[in-house]
Amino acid sequence: MANPVNAPAPLCSALTVHSTATATTAELTGLNHKDGTAFRNTVTKDVRPQVVGIYTDLDRARLGDAKLHADIDSRFSSSPSLLKLVAIGGAVLCTLIALVCLHLLDTADGRRKRRFLPARWWRFSIADAVVMGTLLVWHVIGANTSDDGYILTMARVSKHAGYTANYYRWFGVAEAPFGWPYEVLAQMTRISDASLWMRLPSLLAGLLCWLVIRREVLPRLGSRVRANSVAVWTAGLVFLAVWLPYNNGLRPEPLIALGALLTWCSMERAIATRRLLPAAVAVLIAAFSLAAGPSGLICLAALLAGSRSILQAFITRARADSDSSTRMLLRYSALLAPVLAAGTLVLVMVFADQTLASVLEATRVRQLVGPNFSWIDEPTRWESLLSLTPDGSLSRRFGILGMLLCLAVCVLVARGKGGRIPSTARGPVARVLVIVFMSLLLMMFTPTKWTHHFGVYAGLAAALAAITTVAVSSNVIRARYTRSLFAAAVLFLLAVTFTGSNGWWYVSGYGVSWPDRAPLLDGMGVATLFLCLAVLCVAVAGWQYYREPYAPATTTSSGATHFSRLTFRPLTVAAAALVLFEVASMAHAAYDQYPGYSVALSNLHTLTGRSCAMADDVLVETNTADSLLHPYTGTTADSLAADNAGFTANGLGDLIPDAGGPGGPPSGSGGPGGNKPGPPPGGGPGGPGGPGGPGGNAQKVTGINGSTTELPFGLDPARTPVLGSYTTGDKQPAHLTTQWYQLDLATVQKDSAYRVLVLTAAGQITSVDDSGRAVDGQQLTVEFAHRADDGTVKPLGKLVPPSIGGAPMWRNLPIALDRIPAQTNAIRLMAKADDPTGKQWLAVTPPRLPRLATLNSVVGSADPVLADFHVGLAFPCQHPFDHKDGVAEVPGWRILPDKLNSQVSETWQGDTGGGPLGWIDLLLQPRTVPAYLDHNWTRDWGELQRYQFVSNARAPQADITVRVENRWGWTNDAPIKTN
Repeated sequence: MANPVNAPAPLCSALTVHSTATATTAELTGLNHKDGTAFRNTVTKDVRPQVVGIYTDLDRARLGDAKLHADIDSRFSSSPSLLKLVAIGGAVLCTLIALVCLHLLDTADGRRKRRFLPARWWRFSIADAVVMGTLLVWHVIGANTSDDGYILTMARVSKHAGYTANYYRWFGVAEAPFGWPYEVLAQMTRISDASLWMRLPSLLAGLLCWLVIRREVLPRLGSRVRANSVAVWTAGLVFLAVWLPYNNGLRPEPLIALGALLTWCSMERAIATRRLLPAAVAVLIAAFSLAAGPSGLICLAALLAGSRSILQAFITRARADSDSSTRMLLRYSALLAPVLAAGTLVLVMVFADQTLASVLEATRVRQLVGPNFSWIDEPTRWESLLSLTPDGSLSRRFGILGMLLCLAVCVLVARGKGGRIPSTARGPVARVLVIVFMSLLLMMFTPTKWTHHFGVYAGLAAALAAITTVAVSSNVIRARYTRSLFAAAVLFLLAVTFTGSNGWWYVSGYGVSWPDRAPLLDGMGVATLFLCLAVLCVAVAGWQYYREPYAPATTTSSGATHFSRLTFRPLTVAAAALVLFEVASMAHAAYDQYPGYSVALSNLHTLTGRSCAMADDVLVETNTADSLLHPYTGTTADSLAADNAGFTANGLGDLIPDAGGPGGPPSGSGGPGGNKPGPPPGGGPGGPGGPGGPGGNAQKVTGINGSTTELPFGLDPARTPVLGSYTTGDKQPAHLTTQWYQLDLATVQKDSAYRVLVLTAAGQITSVDDSGRAVDGQQLTVEFAHRADDGTVKPLGKLVPPSIGGAPMWRNLPIALDRIPAQTNAIRLMAKADDPTGKQWLAVTPPRLPRLATLNSVVGSADPVLADFHVGLAFPCQHPFDHKDGVAEVPGWRILPDKLNSQVSETWQGDTGGGPLGWIDLLLQPRTVPAYLDHNWTRDWGELQRYQFVSNARAPQADITVRVENRWGWTNDAPIKTN
């Protein structure tokens, strides 16, 4: 704004700023330009500010009658009007009437009615017991998905918000048009937030999927498939191999997998009976599957695969007894209208609580903010499947890659047998192959490329596996070398599978073997073993191929050799081994972690009434500043330097994490950039990180021993000395031995609040991690002793502190009290830093003995909390901050996942993605509260932060006035500002 000309200041009575989506205008009332025009300036673009509060250094008397009025965007906080409810009820009723009429038209052909569920539905077999029993066991001990906390939090806050919002991104837009399963979960949270309860829809979907596969899908593939027990077992095992790693959470893929099967079965029934009601039901199921998530596109493949046969039946019915064009048109309309009604009924669910305009705006925001991949980016999904992360774990690879192998084998066999696989139903089998192939193409058009979406293939993969079992049997393929090649292909598939890690998401991976690397046996890769076996099978196949012309005719025709019998069922054996490996991994992890936290133990505790999950196992320091041990002799300020050479009060180097990233197994999200190094979590004052550079953070107050370094975790510099070996001068070996500190082990062990001795240190420290690998660094040792009343000391032992990763940031190294020798009443630290390059350094503070309490008791269930999306399911008793009418609660706490996952959540929930950190970081400052996982003290479980207002940011609550309006669904508001 230009300066006013010849205008005395007293004439200015007010500064008025008016900002909208189209322009922002500022005017100084009472001031004019030379030509007499008002002193006003306008910016003709969207520069609306993000408002978290209004602050000023002026006192109230000088503010006069200054005021601010803001119209808050609350377009998604809507509810249906009476007129809309009547329209919804009418749509549902009319659709039901139309389907009943279609049924009556179908039965007019005079043929007998068919049972909806044949008698075979109620016959249970051993395969049913194994598959369904495995699903039930996995529901208790199995791994969850990375988005379960995300979805649970969305469902929990929807009651207060009045709609289901995308809580962590996209500026809180509504989860529409995809997301009706989240509405079901939102209603379930009214009863309980426990994992066992919330995941019941996925369990029920899995059980129904298998029942449909066993009783509907397999019988329609032909009598040979239905009667072949090996085909049934292969289908069940491959189904489990896909279902277990993908579909044990809250994501919509389980429902879509069920929808895909039901759509195919309905279309097959319509084709078999030449009736249109099953086709209308298929359209209805496909529409609701698509509305459950973008990957529901695969249901369109089932519709398209059977569309020609249905269209022929439709035209035949419409033309029957039609002697005029008008009559024929009416018959076409009568048959087509119910199908269209069934396909559009889903709009009732999509727009039940949102308007057309709000759904379009939510879609626009998602596309602008992203991720929003095009079809050409589909290889990204497959690259993730082959990565060394939980996205590409060996459990996720086998089922999907096995499905591709089965598809290729079936196509080759069908081509070599005149277009069909002998002993199978030609039409249904061909349609299954077409559906799988088309599904792979349709998935290219989903806007995200997560490997989670592969869970929709569970039922289709099972059907393909059953067909493949028959296709490679000796009755279909007489040549033994061909079956040997199939065995080689399965072994090669296992080799590729076992090049992946046994990684699982967040807490689900606690205690499993090989969480971050390919499995090894006696130092040899399991993948290499399978590859050698595959090569051996190829060699056997070559021997069989060249020997075949000279082999006896009976042997050639029957293939009755031991090796032939072995190669008859390679896929069955491989799938069984993978399922057993997955279940055994989780069972062993739960056993190995006991009595520490595990998913299995947490779910079992839920059955006994303890439903707060990890919040009961994370122990929080309640007296960090007061937990320092006191020296036997001398002052606290001098206690660190009993014998010191080279350690100084400000000897801290760069606190930014090493380029290799924090230690610990990778368990981050597989999204783009998910594993790139980022800023350390809790990097605010008092957090374990902080701005880089020598000396770390500089504090305003000089510490007790002259240090100006800001201390982490709420340690009081007035009471806490610190010494470090970092120097910018000549690099010389440094060593340090502290005074003896008082620790009466026998006394403190009587109080259950004391569980660990804690060393707060920074820099690179040599140690051994949980997998037995040596961690390079400088030496830090704790020495234990018994000190007599006369001052004599009897050494009892030494201990190297455990590794927790995250070097060189400040971190707490916990030592369980039961690892300390009995009779200990004195401890001291010994450090040695002799890195000649000066790149490695070490800093320590006095040892501490903190009192611990559960996170559930410290944080409670009333204070608003920002629980990052990874941790929501693990902390169901904590209250996520609510939002309503466009106004959010101010959280008092934040719970983060482990270091690697927190890098993902920092980005995903940040300002560029429209997440809550975009406004929280403007208003609040985090301070890390030390916390540990009970019985698993070195586990990087995550981080607890306490929020406090930044300087001068605390202000009285604004006066919020809510005005309710009735509006047409197409009424547009100003677009949401996304940049």
